[in-house]
Amino acid sequence: MTRVKALPKEHRKEPYGIFLSTLAIALILLCLVASHWQYQRGVDRHANNALIASHVSQPPVMIASVIKNLTVAQWRQTTVQGAFDSSNQILLRNRYFEGKYGFDLLTLFHEKSGLTFWIDRGWIPPGFNASTPPTLPPTISATVTITGRVRLDYSLPQGSFFAIPSGKNGKLIPQWNAQSKVTYDTENFYLDLLTVSDASMAPEVPVELPELTDGPHMAYALQWIFFAGLIFYARILLRRSR
Repeated sequence: MTRVKALPKEHRKEPYGIFLSTLAIALILLCLVASHWQYQRGVDRHANNALIASHVSQPPVMIASVIKNLTVAQWRQTTVQGAFDSSNQILLRNRYFEGKYGFDLLTLFHEKSGLTFWIDRGWIPPGFNASTPPTLPPTISATVTITGRVRLDYSLPQGSFFAIPSGKNGKLIPQWNAQSKVTYDTENFYLDLLTVSDASMAPEVPVELPELTDGPHMAYALQWIFFAGLIFYARILLRRSR
């Protein structure tokens, strides 16, 4: 009888070896892509935080300088004179202060040189219940001097908006204008109200700066690299066990 020699373990062909290796390589590449994505998010967030910290500590700039270069002027303070338009106001939903749900109040502002833009007047509490509108702070029509923080259109927090009294949803400045039925152009920036010459219009809860932390992105980047290493190690163990 002819005996069949068993191949040494190291020479046995691994079932689905090519498929498993290809799958492992694909998963490792996906982990590396995810790691780089998280790393880049961390770098971008750190740079943005550094920009905010630098700009908020600088003295106010003239509104003309803001218009010339919005990107450079964002988060800087500017002082302007003009009048609020109480007939054009919007409530920004899903805003929280000390854990309490409320709104940010946006009011159109006509600057004395002819510019028109929105002012975020800060947080206000909700009404008594869901069907009761919040109580709005007073809005005077006289000329006032305000100091605000420059915010760009695309830096707006994402959320739902409704106009008073229409209640229709919208996003960003063009939609605000449509909700308030503004028929003229407004600037593509807005201001966070900080101070106003008329004390009756001073915001009780001014708009807060975003939290200036780098977040967990770098930790997530390392985590994805760790996952890639685990996949490589698991593939080696699986190959040796065959």
